Amino acid sequence: MTSESTQVRLRTYIDMVEKALKTLRVVSSGREVSEVIRLAALYLSDAKHYFSLGDYVTSLSCVAYSEGLLDALRLTGSVEFEWVREKPRKVLVGGTFDLLHPGHIHYVKKAHEKGLVYAVVARDSVVKRIKGREPVLDERSRLTLVSSLKYVYEAILGDEEDFMKPVIKVRPDIILLGPDQPIDEHTLIRNSERLGLNLTVERLGERVGGHLMSTTDVIKEVLRKYCVNKSANEK
Repeated sequence: MTSESTQVRLRTYIDMVEKALKTLRVVSSGREVSEVIRLAALYLSDAKHYFSLGDYVTSLSCVAYSEGLLDALRLTGSVEFEWVREKPRKVLVGGTFDLLHPGHIHYVKKAHEKGLVYAVVARDSVVKRIKGREPVLDERSRLTLVSSLKYVYEAILGDEEDFMKPVIKVRPDIILLGPDQPIDEHTLIRNSERLGLNLTVERLGERVGGHLMSTTDVIKEVLRKYCVNKSANEK
């Protein structure tokens, strides 16, 4: 149970049950009805958790329990809702993802809230060309790390010359940009339309607050703690 189509169907199933829970109307209230709804929500939460871990069999079992509880309530006339199946949206994110930090996690987590996350990891040559320096970790290492994040459905390497090639490959519904990525939304939309792609481009607000929320900050902190002090002690 590991093919892409199976994962998409399972995510569709989970989303369908989640929509039913969010939109149901209680017709006959009572402690028993409230308890069954609570249990359905718990099973759904477990289904989403196991899906994020890649345990699709357990995830399917949990969401089926949740659906069964809701159906039982509907058959007894206790609640009203509609089953609506909608294929999950594809959300494309991209970046260097060098020295993973909380800012990266915030980015992909926000994307995950919108659908299945496809993460494009910048190639080493592209990073050097744009940032003027080589990444600390090579592209294969960065790809491995991003692939392991529970919020990421699939991670792929970008193209060394054409930014749009991964977009054509994934055909996302949404491209989510980071708050400080130097990409113009309108130009990206126009390029997508010329390629026959129907998508929306969104951008996160300000960078999440806190300490060490960029790779540059992490590098500076390492230098401050482990290089400057070492040099001073050696003197």
